[in-house]
Amino acid sequence: MKYLLAVISLALFAAALGNRDYPLALLALALPAVTTVRARLARREEKRNAVIDSATVIEAVLLVWQLASANFRLADPVLFPPPAAILALFFAELGDMLRGLLSSSYLLGSAYGLALVTAIPAGIAVGSSRRLRAAAEPFSRVLGAIPPIVYIPYAIALLPSFRSASIFVIWSGAFWPVFVNTVSGVVTIPDSLLDSARMLHLKRSVFFFRILLPGAMPSILTGASLGLIFSFLLLTAAELIGATEGLGWYVKNFSDFADYGRVIVGILFIGIVVTSLMWLFNKLERRLLRYRRNIHD
Repeated sequence: MKYLLAVISLALFAAALGNRDYPLALLALALPAVTTVRARLARREEKRNAVIDSATVIEAVLLVWQLASANFRLADPVLFPPPAAILALFFAELGDMLRGLLSSSYLLGSAYGLALVTAIPAGIAVGSSRRLRAAAEPFSRVLGAIPPIVYIPYAIALLPSFRSASIFVIWSGAFWPVFVNTVSGVVTIPDSLLDSARMLHLKRSVFFFRILLPGAMPSILTGASLGLIFSFLLLTAAELIGATEGLGWYVKNFSDFADYGRVIVGILFIGIVVTSLMWLFNKLERRLLRYRRNIHD
């Protein structure tokens, strides 16, 4: 695969150089170099292959994009500006997108954090009680299946500000995946472990933090990952509620004016942000579950 990466990189370099897109030509050579270094630092072969495969896909997409938009003019330049133009526009708009990121981070962090602090204790409480579980199951099935966007009119009418309405919409999308997976995680804890803990007459706080929470942690993290993804999906919808800045608003605003160059730039920036956050989340997940690896080892 690394030979294919080299061939595609050279083809992209030649295509960019022939069209005098020098920044793109430099990127075509820099990406394989960075990929090679990153692959050598990877400890496992699967990780090395994943790094090379991802770089190959990126280079192939850039090559097709460059040939279709700049070299052969097959694509509509309004809908698909050349990669070099997008690259220049990305750095020109970086300041505005970073300011939008601060606004989006406030909404996302507030709503997602609220979902975690409400869904995890509620899920553990429901999961550890058969009576509560039987009572909550019908509601979770119905409410969890309702798209949170339908709450927007009532959120605007009942909540004191547009920002609080936006937070509520994102929270409602992140809450249910975390709650349902937390309940599932508590239910899967072996009964023998729970019975032994009860026989020791542990304090409620000790029973919660030493038995229930660690036992349900794998399922909680799965739900938290899903909740984070749903939060991003709802961010754009939430930022339409009276927002004048933010990543979702940035893309929607320029799409209304048919400025597709900035739309593409916004999508790329959101992709980078999402990828970075999920990478950090996976790092946190591996750290929280390191005790499971030690057991298996």
